[in-house]
Amino acid sequence: MTAFTSTERRAAASLSLVYATRMMGLFLLLPVMSILGQDLGGATPVLIGLALGVYGLCQALFQIPFGLVSDRIGRKPVIYFGLLVFVAGSLVAAASDSIWGVIAGRALQGAGAISAAVMALAADLSRDDQRTKMMAIIGASIGLSFILSIMLGPLLMNSMGLTGIFLVIAVLGVVAALLVRFIVPQPPSPGHNREVSVIASDLGAILKNPQLQRLDIGILLLHLLITATFVCVPLGLLERGIPATEHWMVYLTACFGSLLIMVPLIGLSEKALGIRRVMMISIIGLAIAEVCIAMVGNQWWLVVLAITLFFGFLNVLESMLPSLVSRIAPVASRGSAMGVYSTSQFTGAFLGGVLGGWTYGEFGLGTAHLMLGALTLLWLLVIRGMQEPVRTASYQLRLDQLPVSAVADTSALEATIRCANGVVDVSVIADEGVAYLKINRKLFDEKTLIASLAL
Repeated sequence: MTAFTSTERRAAASLSLVYATRMMGLFLLLPVMSILGQDLGGATPVLIGLALGVYGLCQALFQIPFGLVSDRIGRKPVIYFGLLVFVAGSLVAAASDSIWGVIAGRALQGAGAISAAVMALAADLSRDDQRTKMMAIIGASIGLSFILSIMLGPLLMNSMGLTGIFLVIAVLGVVAALLVRFIVPQPPSPGHNREVSVIASDLGAILKNPQLQRLDIGILLLHLLITATFVCVPLGLLERGIPATEHWMVYLTACFGSLLIMVPLIGLSEKALGIRRVMMISIIGLAIAEVCIAMVGNQWWLVVLAITLFFGFLNVLESMLPSLVSRIAPVASRGSAMGVYSTSQFTGAFLGGVLGGWTYGEFGLGTAHLMLGALTLLWLLVIRGMQEPVRTASYQLRLDQLPVSAVADTSALEATIRCANGVVDVSVIADEGVAYLKINRKLFDEKTLIASLAL
């Protein structure tokens, strides 16, 4: 594999910082909102959960439209606008002393939906054979920001309260905008990139694909569980006599302990067990973790062990699901498939906030976790019939490399490419002058394919 160019290195580093900075501004609230929200005027458990989850609802509504607009007017203008809305929402929430003001601020934060535009910008700034690496680096930055946020959130809670945290989040939004302005390279003219862009005409087929439906429902359930659990866990730590000043230590220990679960299972998913079995193990593990969180006593180490189980199996599923969408999606519709997937993810976060607040308010912490555990087991029904996906890589073949006679009949060209060694799937888009391929890297040879098409 070739290395990054200087522009790609700069783009990978700067966009990872943009994504991590902004996501840290969101993750900071997860471990503290259910505690600090109780001091807001008019607060109830359901409304605190709504304040945590309404961000996801607005992300679900706006992220695909923002991505489509960025295809037309450019990535950076959309990102600037989204960050402006995000900062405005943070300031509205910081200035509010009522739960409804915070809900309004969180809704504005979510309306600044730049995820699709940032990923499209990353695609614009990377070559086809480097794009997977670029996306992996950005994905790793999100994981790192999550770990840092759940440790820093309780520390900031103790020193500056909810208003201070929202002000920090606003500053992080401004920092992200400055990075886009001065550090992120200027992209070429925007256009549809089917690796990341949503193509409206593809959405019908994507929504009807049963394999993708299983993954969309799965990520919805996963983020429902994450948000609902974080509504309850901070309050459970307080009930068990663990003061808020020590919550960061619980999360830090659980994060590092979770690696002992995540790393071996991800390795086994590509070798001995397969992806489907590892998913089933992780889903059952999540359900067990919820039951353990509900039933462990007040011993510190048991509480940490239960949360470690939750983080471990959560991280396995969080890392596997996006790659499965990429593998299963039709080769020329990956961006559309990821758009639907992301919308499902944010919808799950919204539902989780509301469900977590309602179950805690109505039934208490123990019963809330038991209900979440039972809901997790329903996921096993969803993945029944899921096929074991084949490991593939993306490849784009420019049609201008081929003789005119080979391109004249796109149906015949597609059939010929499909028969080539190492080609798993292909879609020829004549209007874009590109053939999109899924390939087995070990078997595929570009020179042999082009030579055969020239005959």
